[in-house]
Amino acid sequence: MLSVYVAPLGAGPCFYREPDRPYYAASTMKVAVLAALYRSGLDLDAPVPVTNAFRSAVTAPSYGIPPDWETDAETWHLLGERASLRWLARRMIAHSSNLATNTILDHVGFDAVNEIWRLAGARHSVTARGIEDAAARAAGVTNLVTAADLARLVGWLPGELLELLAANVHSVDLPAGLPAGTPIAFKNGWVSGIRHSVGLVRPPDCPAYVIAVCYAGPLASGGADGDPAARVLARVSAGVWSRRHELVPADPAV
Repeated sequence: MLSVYVAPLGAGPCFYREPDRPYYAASTMKVAVLAALYRSGLDLDAPVPVTNAFRSAVTAPSYGIPPDWETDAETWHLLGERASLRWLARRMIAHSSNLATNTILDHVGFDAVNEIWRLAGARHSVTARGIEDAAARAAGVTNLVTAADLARLVGWLPGELLELLAANVHSVDLPAGLPAGTPIAFKNGWVSGIRHSVGLVRPPDCPAYVIAVCYAGPLASGGADGDPAARVLARVSAGVWSRRHELVPADPAV
């Protein structure tokens, strides 16, 4: 399954393919978590404990992230120490830290994250559990996104948060389909069977545009790099780039 949504920044879509099909969110949900944190009013520079025990969405006992599910060694090495929410937010986005994500979620809560989806104009996406909350997953509680909602969210973000997305070190999939050095603020997500990416591209020769691609299928290996599904997304990105001067809104209602 492949869904695509492309729109000039601040306008309706110019191309879409199954834009409202729901997918498991993987790490793309971290964009909404980031926005909820910055809207929360919390002191982002106050140090908070870095632990591996989080409140489950459905049960009283806490849960943790297995070591092989943490994508950022620097955050993992801070277990038992303290770090600022601002620092954790950067690791969550730039290095896709799952530990940082769950820590921030415990501070802002799911209601705040889902309010972000609503404010951004999302219609189908939801953030209902933390990463590796096995009890919630077994109960059918999950995190969902659509290509259209991801594009709406990134297109809604203020410049400060887009700067964080531009620092993403996992520059495969969408960035790989662009000429080297093309500015893109993006977030990707991957697990076995899933590969998504959403980004705001700023070409030097035409207006900015938002692109979101969601894929579910056997090509997604679950790896950050070397994922065949990432190459599929890169080809979609390259195709949109080649027609960037033709991006005119087709259907604002979608």
